[in-house]
Amino acid sequence: MTDQSSAPDPWKSFGAVMAATLVLEAIVVLLAIPVVGAVGGGLTGASLAYLIGLAAVLILLAGLQRRPWAIWVNLAVQVALLAGFAVYPGVGFIGVLFTGLWALIAYFRAEVRRRQQ
Repeated sequence: MTDQSSAPDPWKSFGAVMAATLVLEAIVVLLAIPVVGAVGGGLTGASLAYLIGLAAVLILLAGLQRRPWAIWVNLAVQVALLAGFAVYPGVGFIGVLFTGLWALIAYFRAEVRRRQQ
């Protein structure tokens, strides 16, 4: 017989997965800086501020992943990353990839909730 208090909480690990995904996303965004500088026609002050600012927001959000509304904020931030097409198409492509990943994470979240009920 298992004790309910020792049963693993799937939502704790789910928050950790979302936080790790945001940190990975921030790293990928920061790695786009030299690409935009070399291939994308050069960095401007606006494009550099966009990339660094977006990475900073992603890192800050990583600390808020235990909140029930966090996944919806994560999905909303993907719109800002999709706007990266204006900076360089490669940045927009990063947005497409991570938007798909966050949609998959949202699906898994809904599936876990459905199975818990």
